[in-house]
Amino acid sequence: MSPKLVDCRGLACPNPVINTKKALEETADGTIITIVDNDVARQNVMLFAQNAGCRVSEQQKDGAYYLTITRGDAPPATGQTATNHSGDNARTLDASPDRPVYFITTNALGQGSPDLGQVLIKSLFTTLAAMTPPPAALLFLNTGVFLTCEGSPVQEQLEKLHASGTAVLSCGTCLEYYRIKDKLLLGNISNMFEINNWLTGPYKTITIA
Repeated sequence: MSPKLVDCRGLACPNPVINTKKALEETADGTIITIVDNDVARQNVMLFAQNAGCRVSEQQKDGAYYLTITRGDAPPATGQTATNHSGDNARTLDASPDRPVYFITTNALGQGSPDLGQVLIKSLFTTLAAMTPPPAALLFLNTGVFLTCEGSPVQEQLEKLHASGTAVLSCGTCLEYYRIKDKLLLGNISNMFEINNWLTGPYKTITIA
């Protein structure tokens, strides 16, 4: 029997991941082929499959990515897995519930003066970089994704946090909307499915808006 095809071309985040998850749960032989038409969706589906302990291979043809996913052929990841945006050095993170998760939706802290907001956001990240233990994850959405890209006022602090084991996840839809995906400095391009898993997990969540 041929693997089930899951055609996710043209679908917005997080639908490719959701449809892939549903198809894997329903398939009898444990193998499906998910078809996506952009790199962000490809990365999101592959990351989901790898975290679920699946084996993934890919083929590109006719402007689309064909991802063959086989259930149970790889050891499941422990906790949350993050890969830097270049695809190198996948690493499993300690997702202890004692470590908070920061949900960051802006590149300036608070209302009022934008200049003051920039000063405050830098001060916040300097404080986060000095935390012991460090945060479990930093989740960046909307204009917050500018903080993970070239020109970030908190690049040094983010590099320290990332090196200490903090997951740095930037919303792929947001990066594409602002046309800065190619300027990402560090961390992983993520999706709403994965971000929601962090927000609904056993962590204390702190929103920066």
